Amino acid sequence: MHDRRTKRTRDRAGKQEALVQAALSLFASKGYEATTTREIAASAHCAEGLIHRYFRGKAGLLTALIERHFSQEIGDLNRQLQPGHDLEAEFLQLVLWEVERFWATRNFLKVFIPRALVDPNVARRMKHAVISARTKVILERLKRYPDCLKLSQAKLEALAQAVGMLGLVFGFMRPLVLGQDRVRAKQMATTLARMLVHNVDFATANRFS
Repeated sequence: MHDRRTKRTRDRAGKQEALVQAALSLFASKGYEATTTREIAASAHCAEGLIHRYFRGKAGLLTALIERHFSQEIGDLNRQLQPGHDLEAEFLQLVLWEVERFWATRNFLKVFIPRALVDPNVARRMKHAVISARTKVILERLKRYPDCLKLSQAKLEALAQAVGMLGLVFGFMRPLVLGQDRVRAKQMATTLARMLVHNVDFATANRFS
């Protein structure tokens, strides 16, 4: 009995994963509106009814994609990046990690960003995932460094959010939308990251001298 229950759980998880992956591929290539649940099911080799059973339709699949993406990103960030030896090293590695991440997940972003502009539910989930959960993780990493502890909460949050902003601009917008060379875009991200963190150090030194 236990073995049958375990097998059903695995089968369900496998089918959910297949549907999520098929949805991402089709949403990226055809667009969200043009993609049908029948096409998603056929691509995933699953019954169409499973989309409604597991996700309550196409909108639920998009929600699952969003939650899966940002949950995995937060986990990967802390698993893949050891703390930097100082604030500048930490800030730079966070920015460069985000630049690479935004590029690697560009198919997801091509789906997610346009939908966030027209769908309030998607926009709310973006606000929670990006501004709340993701920024919180970066904040906790930055708080390990003495200079950041001297900043106001507003300035510290701005510094944390700058990580994602630089990642979006130089990992997605510049190379994909504007066609800038990726190496050049990465160099520009590094330069701006250094300028930002140096300005933080300068402001802190003057304030507490």
